[in-house]
Amino acid sequence: MGSLRGGSGGEGRNEDGGKVGLPALEVALAFPQATPASLFPPAVSDYYQLDDLLTGEEKALRKKVRAISEKEIAPIMTEYWEKAEFPFHAIPKLATLGLAGSTTKGYGCPGLSLTASAVSIAEVARVDASCSTFILVHSSLAMSTIALCGSEAQKQKYLPSLAQFKTVGCWALTEPDYGSDASSLKTSATKVPGGWQLDGQKRWIGNSTFADVLVILARNADTKQLNGFIVKKGAPGLRATKIQNKIGLRMVQNGDILLNKVFVPEEDRLTGINSFQDISKVLAMSRIMVAWQPIGISMGVYDMCHRYLKERKQFGAPLAAFQLNQEKLVRMLGNIQAMLLVGWRLCKLYESGKMTPGHASLGKAWTSSKSREVVSLGRELLGGNGILADFLVAKVKSANI
Repeated sequence: MGSLRGGSGGEGRNEDGGKVGLPALEVALAFPQATPASLFPPAVSDYYQLDDLLTGEEKALRKKVRAISEKEIAPIMTEYWEKAEFPFHAIPKLATLGLAGSTTKGYGCPGLSLTASAVSIAEVARVDASCSTFILVHSSLAMSTIALCGSEAQKQKYLPSLAQFKTVGCWALTEPDYGSDASSLKTSATKVPGGWQLDGQKRWIGNSTFADVLVILARNADTKQLNGFIVKKGAPGLRATKIQNKIGLRMVQNGDILLNKVFVPEEDRLTGINSFQDISKVLAMSRIMVAWQPIGISMGVYDMCHRYLKERKQFGAPLAAFQLNQEKLVRMLGNIQAMLLVGWRLCKLYESGKMTPGHASLGKAWTSSKSREVVSLGRELLGGNGILADFLVAKVKSANI
């Protein structure tokens, strides 16, 4: 028999050029028992009916966000994850969620409760972690910084269009040499006639390659304290390039920002930021939202595995019939119930003014840890299909390592 050489479309060819084997199949045809995540599974992860802890308005928003995410985001997420591109055509659909600006009141923002915001971002993360990250960067970082630390004129100028996603924001703190040690940043802000000159570099900045409004944090050359600035897209000396070869959150356009003598008029300095402590109030709220992101991811993974194990049959029975698989599902489901309670309590501590930085940090660390366990178990349950982005788990596993 002649040796085989790889051909196009997944087909092999023998030495005479004849086709050998079968072409690559569509997932739905190759695995008719396993529905891909483009048709998202029903939500079954709220086993203890913790939805009862929400107000009527919060429940209604959660239902709305879930429906839009499943209808508009689920069918396209695998394609754009594979291409490592952001689905810009979906931004108007994301705008209809009404989440941009979250708890901010006025200026076209929804004025939601923190609990409503957190539960809603979890619903987006349940379907796609990248889209939830896009919203978090835009809303909980860029918009919240302007809302909490900006002047009245800045709020009126920037927030309305950001709230409608007519413009997109990003938030730049991290630098190449300073990630977790963010307070040691080197990017400088030097006072010049009429404003400020920014020089330095930022790295891992989500949305930066296409953002219209960039919130830049820099060190005041005179006071050595942290200051904040609003930089507009296309400013002379500003350059943002996409970080390539990223295997996690591939749809998120993380970028490197270069600031070379970028002039910022005085009117675009965020007057409420004069030290790192001033930005802590933004980080306190954003950490809660980030703590809810792994909750949403875990919900989606469990929902996917629950449906998969009922559909997929081996040894003459659904995979869900085997106790080893049931035990893993139980561990996943138990983790999610505990994560939901921790997330809900964190929101209530914040809303009552009792939350400490330790509360936020513990919640974020713990939900992330439990989510990693849920996703790892999900990867085991899906077998070979667990490494296909079509079935969701592999896609979030790469972001959950």
